[in-house]
Amino acid sequence: MKIRPLGDRVLVQALEVKEVEKGGIIIPDSAKEKPQEGKVIAVGAGRLDENGKAVPMNVKKGDIVLMPKYGGSEIKVGDEEYQIVREDDILAIVE
Repeated sequence: MKIRPLGDRVLVQALEVKEVEKGGIIIPDSAKEKPQEGKVIAVGAGRLDENGKAVPMNVKKGDIVLMPKYGGSEIKVGDEEYQIVREDDILAIVE
């Protein structure tokens, strides 16, 4: 199944959080925070400005991005979990 975001939306797959911290402490699933880093899987065509001109997207497929903890919509396709967020909700691109 292929998913293509519409407009200025971005499909992001969250990157896994390490289960063991530096001190060797194992963090249970119930205590883990929602991941804030993710890999861009697909991007929409972009949004239109007030004059109807297309505004290009700043992110592209394969970028690693920082997202807000509780933004976007979570979806599940098969065994994979994704998040669909607006481009404006993306905080930064990790270089």
